[in-house]
Amino acid sequence: MKFRERRWGISESQVTPERLLLSRREFLGRGVGAAGLAAGIGLGAGPAIGAQASGGAALAAEPNPRFRVTDPRTPEAEFTSYNNFYEFGFTKDIVRAAARLKTSPWRIVVDGACDHPFEIDVDDLLKKVALEERICRLRCVEAWSMVVPWVGFPLAELVKMASPKSDAAYLRMETFLDPKMATMQSAPQYPWPYVEGLTIAEATNELAFLAVGAYGRTLEKQNGAPIRLVVPWKYGFKSAKSITRFTFTAKRPVTFWQELGPSEYGFWANVNPEVAHRRWSQARERRVGDDERVPTLMYNGYAEEVAGLYAGLGKEKLFM
Repeated sequence: MKFRERRWGISESQVTPERLLLSRREFLGRGVGAAGLAAGIGLGAGPAIGAQASGGAALAAEPNPRFRVTDPRTPEAEFTSYNNFYEFGFTKDIVRAAARLKTSPWRIVVDGACDHPFEIDVDDLLKKVALEERICRLRCVEAWSMVVPWVGFPLAELVKMASPKSDAAYLRMETFLDPKMATMQSAPQYPWPYVEGLTIAEATNELAFLAVGAYGRTLEKQNGAPIRLVVPWKYGFKSAKSITRFTFTAKRPVTFWQELGPSEYGFWANVNPEVAHRRWSQARERRVGDDERVPTLMYNGYAEEVAGLYAGLGKEKLFM
């Protein structure tokens, strides 16, 4: 079968060095509520826990030709050595702190307004799906961008397993909550656990993806192991890490960043170069790796696939 080349397809030579995986979360450590958190538990990444991760287990995954390019990839080590996981610290160097995260066993609860709620270990969930590899663009609200080869399965498959009821308009996602394990979760002024949400239409769009690996291996803890969301047409903070619960609901969820900074971070968070952040432009982005500044694309280059999701929502703040 021959697939048409995706208009938003990109060369694997553009796959960003993963060690430079920046996150908007560092901004919050210096901005909204940072003083209170610093006073309560400090800004360090915590004591050293073990050695730096050397790579997860290899994953067997079929390349999806509709979401794939063939240029050489960026070395896996780049991705795993420099990133954020706000629950474990404000610095980018959180590999050792994130080693506290216990990822096995990892129970996932699927509940709410659905006909088939269930609870399952992530390993058993993966026996029910076929893994595939996708190479997708990622655009951070901080105006940097990158490209990642993810391994996982469409979020729509999990939605189908649960069979949401007719009044289920949203899918609420929640990450783990364990302040003893993730010391930054001890701060009472932050709305832990991390919560994100999508409409059912967004969750069942072909681009919405649940990643369990990257670069052909299982996710490292600092990258959101054992399972995380990937929604490439939205700003990166929508792609929640280390998810433990999926809840179908008629009520729109209030997300973590929305609750923390509602004037800057809303529910939708779709990429739009024409709508600036309150404190910086979104018209261009820094391509992590070569630091080249390039124009930002509408919906991060995926407008053809997702723009129709927002028809008739002109009064909503779709791009914050």
